Amino acid sequence: MSKNYIVVGASSGIGFETARLLTDAGHSVYSFSRTTPSLSSHHVEWDVENELPDLADLPTEIHGLVYCPGTINLKPFGRIKKDDFQHDLQVNLFGAIKILQATLPNLKAGHGSVVLFSTVAVQTGMPFHSSIAAAKGAVEGLTRSLAAEFAPTLRVNAIAPSLTHTPLGEKLLNTPEKIEAASKRHPLHKVGNPNEMAELAVFLLSEKSSFITGQIIGVDGGIGSLKI
Repeated sequence: MSKNYIVVGASSGIGFETARLLTDAGHSVYSFSRTTPSLSSHHVEWDVENELPDLADLPTEIHGLVYCPGTINLKPFGRIKKDDFQHDLQVNLFGAIKILQATLPNLKAGHGSVVLFSTVAVQTGMPFHSSIAAAKGAVEGLTRSLAAEFAPTLRVNAIAPSLTHTPLGEKLLNTPEKIEAASKRHPLHKVGNPNEMAELAVFLLSEKSSFITGQIIGVDGGIGSLKI
């Protein structure tokens, strides 16, 4: 049966792959991003740092929402400005809050599933990650809190990736030497690809994961839990 899904950040990376998988499965995808994805027939132009436009045209029932926007702002703590912390919070946390509050009646009507994105750096201390880890740590807290508040009507989970081949991670993976070095830091000797994250997001949206909520699921090549 065709369902209605919202994918925020569907124009590239993990969001694009998630929207593609859902579309290929015959579902209706409502994409939210600054640029129009090549695969979406239902698009809402939105910069997550701005207020939402009118959403009156959304279906009454939304069966799932995936919020993919993120930042990679890696600096020594002493060089991070207040504006850097604020930007990371705006993109990673407050954008998610805006869209969830705006679509909550639709999600409840559809008994939906929400998928947010964290990072392996929240649970595994990494140098130069203080701003993004702080913002994504807030996302993890939001995930668990909303999962408790909205059960059993809605399920809420988060995926915590390590470094992944996306436009966001491009500057860290833009040479063969950088890719090799990043791969060697992971027990599986590779970095992530967007499709791996998207496959898990689609699973968490589906009824196949109907007994899973309030979880932060690492997809990180083992770096978050293994030392080899």
